[in-house]
Amino acid sequence: MAILERNDTGAIARLKMNAPERLNALSDEMLAALQAELDALRDDNSIRVVVLSGAGKAFCAGHDLKQMTQGRQASDRGLSYFQDLFDRCAKMMLSIQSLPQPVIAQTHGIATAAGCQLVATCDLAIAAEGTRFGVNGVNIGLFCSTPMVALSRNIPRKQAFEMLTTGEFISAERAAELGLVNRVVPENLLAEETDTLAEKLAAKLSSAVKIGKTAFYQQVNMPVDQAYAYTAEVMAQNMMDRNTEEGISAFIEKRPPNWHQ
Repeated sequence: MAILERNDTGAIARLKMNAPERLNALSDEMLAALQAELDALRDDNSIRVVVLSGAGKAFCAGHDLKQMTQGRQASDRGLSYFQDLFDRCAKMMLSIQSLPQPVIAQTHGIATAAGCQLVATCDLAIAAEGTRFGVNGVNIGLFCSTPMVALSRNIPRKQAFEMLTTGEFISAERAAELGLVNRVVPENLLAEETDTLAEKLAAKLSSAVKIGKTAFYQQVNMPVDQAYAYTAEVMAQNMMDRNTEEGISAFIEKRPPNWHQ
């Protein structure tokens, strides 16, 4: 049984974390499997959207604490292992945002610590009613410093700091209010709602979406004047795409565009 399952339907790749007995923890094996698939998807022009979900009763419970404890057996009490672990996790998270395709988190059950970081890292997220989100490391004496990076870039600072310092869960509805997820749906409609969003994205001109995703993450941390200068150049280059020219012509002529993929 693969720890990460991939199922492609048309232009949509679905990745399912498949370690339900460990609540899909980001173990060494899970991180390696995710990184391998993300690397493969980067150059897969047939895929326009990626959906990430978890098997069993949870989306992802964060790092594998039992595996981390085993790492302490080294002579340095695990310091080298922990540094490498968090570096590998950060690389995987960054790979999601640098991926040309939009990534949708399909969340249910719980998303805690690095699992909450994973939701915050994905470009979009749909949550089932009853899903709980938390960065709970502080409850066991481990502040969720790396999850904080993604979380504090998704929701307002004071709410992020409250979650990080109290270790308390927030509901799916509260997560939507804060902007951690796009919307909340009944659990029996979770897959359908996620698929609907994925299909909408897959129907767009893929080259434009790729350009836009890259520009989105580049400009968001720039001063406003630099962001405008950068995105003006991006849009000018986007206008040079023959498919963009076709899309504008089709709009003016009131007909469907004939994309050349």
